[in-house]
Amino acid sequence: MIDWAKKRLHGVMIEPELETTGDGHRHRVGILGGTFNPVHNGHLIIAEQVRDKLGLETIYFMPDYEPPHVDEKQAIDYRYRVAMLCLALNQNMQFDIEMAEINRKGKSYTYDTMKMLTDTHPDTDYYFIIGADMVEYLPTWHRIDELMQLVHFVGVKREGYSLETDYPVITVDVPEIAISSTQIRTSIQHGNSIRYLVPEEVYYFIEKEGLYRE
Repeated sequence: MIDWAKKRLHGVMIEPELETTGDGHRHRVGILGGTFNPVHNGHLIIAEQVRDKLGLETIYFMPDYEPPHVDEKQAIDYRYRVAMLCLALNQNMQFDIEMAEINRKGKSYTYDTMKMLTDTHPDTDYYFIIGADMVEYLPTWHRIDELMQLVHFVGVKREGYSLETDYPVITVDVPEIAISSTQIRTSIQHGNSIRYLVPEEVYYFIEKEGLYRE
């Protein structure tokens, strides 16, 4: 059903790529977390724009095991979501998948995940990407002051939200593409086309597996 060989999975399929160099060089890596239910072209555009404008080596897409908030996302099994990420990222060698929260299972706090990653890769500076809709909630994040010491937060524009905050957030302008996973799931349920909203390989995978029909 799922071809795991389509894409290397950080921490699962191979040894971590970011190894200590010993020469003082620091890696600059982006983290884009989410449920990716499903991954869509908006996610890819954000990741590429941030990577390019901040000069990052790699962007890791970090799927959660289950949605961190109580809502009605009704996330499908993580194996389908990771498989779609594999397909979506396979053509860009500067994109990869971080499986830390999948491996831990359950709901994870960002602080715990990033503490683990920074301890494992002390020569890496992490840039944690969030949408403008999340910026205003930063004061409510678990151990936010300590988290700010572990990562650089990067805020990207989202229509209807402000990037203003008292926290040190790097802002990056990206094209405002009005695509959401909720919109895609709703379109599928209504029998509408999602072609060109998701990568072509993801589109065919959803069709083949009959995902989000109910």
